[in-house]
Amino acid sequence: MKNLLAGLFLLISVSVFAQPTVREQFLKIETVAQAQKYIDANAPLKPTLLYLSYGKDTTLIDKRLLKQKKGDIFSVGYVTYKVVEATESVQYRASYIFLDGSSLSKSEIDSLKKVITKKHADGASFEKLSDEYTMDGNNTRGDTGWFFGEETVPKELQEAVKDHKLGEIFYVDVPDRQWNYIVKKTYDDQIKKDITVLRANGR
Repeated sequence: MKNLLAGLFLLISVSVFAQPTVREQFLKIETVAQAQKYIDANAPLKPTLLYLSYGKDTTLIDKRLLKQKKGDIFSVGYVTYKVVEATESVQYRASYIFLDGSSLSKSEIDSLKKVITKKHADGASFEKLSDEYTMDGNNTRGDTGWFFGEETVPKELQEAVKDHKLGEIFYVDVPDRQWNYIVKKTYDDQIKKDITVLRANGR
């Protein structure tokens, strides 16, 4: 009888210890649908889905979660998290003056760049200078609006705006198209990030 009880206890112990950890179970979850199945099957662990947005959710744990990438798993205390979905984009905004290299020589463009930059330094608004000098017929006072991607602005312009700080004025040239820009970064970058996180008690 003792041997039978001991064997039974050993069998129960092995089956308990053989249970996969929360982290091991989370490794197999790739979609929101799979996460929902996990939630339905593991009520004692109080699992739930969290939907977080950059700039909107600001608790310390929310900020930490929003730094993670899709697929990341980590534990805080006795709670485990997995980022099941993540979408992120950065948008930029600037004002510009376009100088057409197919109509002006390089020396004429270089001269205009100096004249326009000096006028701005002397107090003329960039918007007014854009109306006066831009050669693309733009009637938005040079404002690009929020943009992301080469379908809206040339790659060279986007990369330059990305690399500069708010308020800076700089030049961007696209030699193969003979496009030349004087650019002022008018807004801080706008970051948009949304994540879906599976959360459960346990490690």
